[in-house]
Amino acid sequence: MTKSLTSRWPLIVPLAGVAILLAALLLPLSVPIGTACAATLIGVVLAAVHHAEVVAHRVGEPFGTLVLALAVTAIEAALIVALMLAGGPEKAVLPRDTMYATIMIVANGILGASVLLGALHHREQSFRVEGAGPGLAALATLATLVLVMPAFTVSVPGPRYSPSQLIFVAVASAALWCVFVFFQAVRHRDYFLPAGDAADETAHAPPPTNARAWSSVALLLISLVGVVGLAKVLSPAIESAVRTTGVPLAVVGIAIALLVLMPESLAAIRAAVADRLQTSVNLALGSALASIGLTIPIVVLICLVFDLPLVLGLDMKDIALLAVTLLVCTIGVGSGRTNLMQGAVQLLLFFVFLFLAVVP
Repeated sequence: MTKSLTSRWPLIVPLAGVAILLAALLLPLSVPIGTACAATLIGVVLAAVHHAEVVAHRVGEPFGTLVLALAVTAIEAALIVALMLAGGPEKAVLPRDTMYATIMIVANGILGASVLLGALHHREQSFRVEGAGPGLAALATLATLVLVMPAFTVSVPGPRYSPSQLIFVAVASAALWCVFVFFQAVRHRDYFLPAGDAADETAHAPPPTNARAWSSVALLLISLVGVVGLAKVLSPAIESAVRTTGVPLAVVGIAIALLVLMPESLAAIRAAVADRLQTSVNLALGSALASIGLTIPIVVLICLVFDLPLVLGLDMKDIALLAVTLLVCTIGVGSGRTNLMQGAVQLLLFFVFLFLAVVP
């Protein structure tokens, strides 16, 4: 019986997560339900990582990491739109805060933890500069276009774009993301493959069957819906706690981003510890690029159709921290090899981001 439950937990946990999510939506949120949601959220995240790894093993890199990045980003965009439609003008800065938090979490938190833990286990690790370099260049361009330039444009007052500027930025973001996907998955797929798989025990294991792979795709989507849904259920409690403590409301967006990115975070860290840093880099860059390239067109469309306000420009403090983050990532990408010091610097920037969000 124990062995049967152990082998079936990736199937049971996502379904249990959806069941608890439905109960939380139908019943008033109480302490027992909130506790059940929080506990189930952890299990659903672990299930999502498991199914993502099954899919990645079946389709190979970089398609495996692309599947996870696309699924998480699509549901994240849906969550942002739902909160904006429900919250009205008060949520005008939500897309900005979420995208900024995603970049800082991915570039400093996920990559920093992956590099640091990978270095502690393997001293030095390598990845393909040919793929990481163009990916980072695209990320720097999108981050500047979407989050920095609105603070300097003068067509409309405030750190925001005019409607024509929003349309241009949405089209440009989607186009650059599509070019990157073509570059990653078709034209130069070899740039995103590890140089050798000797350290990867799963690389030599038989790939899962088509039936198992498709079932993992379905369960991955169910798990991600559970992660985002449970995060949304818990967000009022998080927002209430934030208001009680008196810290800025931007912390709510960071908390939700952390919850939504948990599957990718665990998958990237596990890959780095297993000496597959290339997978960690693919996940980080793919997630950050998809977070902007897919989210901005959807958000802009919704805001224009429903006449919702949208504030995208960061303040000077956040622009400075974003610039340092991109500079550190550029230095780290240049050598194609990582070490303990690089991971420590990135993690420090991540903690600086969290601290300044609470104490601006």
